[in-house]
Amino acid sequence: MFKWPVNFAGWKWLSPGLFIKRWLSTALVGILLMALGIAIWSELTPIFRLKQAIEAILRAITQVIPSHISGPIIFFIGVVLVVIGIRSTLSSITDVLIPAGDERLVDKLLRRRKLNQGPKIVAIGGGTGLSTLLRGLKHYSSNITAVVTVADDGGSSGRLRREMGVLPPGDIRNCLTALASEEQLLTELFQYRFESGDGLSGHSFGNLFLTALTAVSGGNLLKAIAATSQVLAIQGQVLPATLANVSLWAELEDGRWIVGESNIGKAQGKIRRIGCQPPNPEAVPEVIRAIAEAELIVLGPGSLYTSIIPNLLVPEIVQAIATNPCPRLYVCNIMTEPGETSGYSVADHVMALDATAGQRLFHGVLVQKSPPSPATLARYQHSGAAPVRLDQEKLAHLNCRVVLANVMKEDPEKGLIRHDPQQLAAMILRWYERHRLR
Repeated sequence: MFKWPVNFAGWKWLSPGLFIKRWLSTALVGILLMALGIAIWSELTPIFRLKQAIEAILRAITQVIPSHISGPIIFFIGVVLVVIGIRSTLSSITDVLIPAGDERLVDKLLRRRKLNQGPKIVAIGGGTGLSTLLRGLKHYSSNITAVVTVADDGGSSGRLRREMGVLPPGDIRNCLTALASEEQLLTELFQYRFESGDGLSGHSFGNLFLTALTAVSGGNLLKAIAATSQVLAIQGQVLPATLANVSLWAELEDGRWIVGESNIGKAQGKIRRIGCQPPNPEAVPEVIRAIAEAELIVLGPGSLYTSIIPNLLVPEIVQAIATNPCPRLYVCNIMTEPGETSGYSVADHVMALDATAGQRLFHGVLVQKSPPSPATLARYQHSGAAPVRLDQEKLAHLNCRVVLANVMKEDPEKGLIRHDPQQLAAMILRWYERHRLR
């Protein structure tokens, strides 16, 4: 495939998809029509005089240089002038908008054009898992909708929720910064967490910004999210699953009743069932619309009971997912979470989702293929965590298709295991293409 010379950014303005060529051609046609209009208005006198002059000039040229030589020479002179004219015009634009030969603007326009043609993706979850997924997906599409749980009641979000009466902004902030395409400094500003200060310690700037903007917007969180999305120039949109003031509860197998998302993991018991108060909260209409229009729906990764399932406690969301026949994939966690999914296998995760939704919502489950290193496993074992066991026979009995892939990123220094955003997104898009073709 032909590529424009790397030392001249101006040629890229003629790349397909930017519509520069068609508008230059439109302008040229307009100039010709203006000239024709003037000629007709003056009863063709200028055209007659111009024709006589051209004939005289051409006759003189052919008397000195034969037509089979002079014709090609003049033709190629015209081509050179056209090229110089277009190149100089685009170079002038480039010099103003892209100083010092920096090609980032035109590259950004070309990339944006490609991303705008990407599939409509809805990612459902919360916590760090959803933001990790979004950081990878934004390289494949800008038609992304992140549906975020609002059940968080711990940390900075919990404090703001109790003191200010707002919905928890933490997971929303994480997703906004994950989809941001603005400068890194602005993204880091939204993620900055105050380490000192009376009342400020522990809060992140992004949480305070969203809280303040919600108050300025008359308590409208959706308006605050939309304004923040413009500030960060995010690719796609971030929406809360519900605007209801939801509080999670869990019934454990030992009979205990735990209230509050942050308390469920600390209870150190096996969860029998989970719900929310108020029950059956109403979904945000934009969420239902996005799910209905989605070409790909992804659940997870993230904490099973406190990040993914809370979204499924909204009946309209479950119904919308089940109604859309598009490819739907569940990304299972790599490690179990002490106090929440201790001892869980992949099939246990699937059954918990099925039980909450009352039906199967996804066509496949993505599972990490290779285990972590022994050193990292040893660190996790100290906290009671272990790799989520793949039980093929049980999954086959559940009629659940498994997608095995290496999508793990290991941090040897910190001893942490996470999904790799790029590898995870690439695998999901490959699965989507295969599933769509089937």
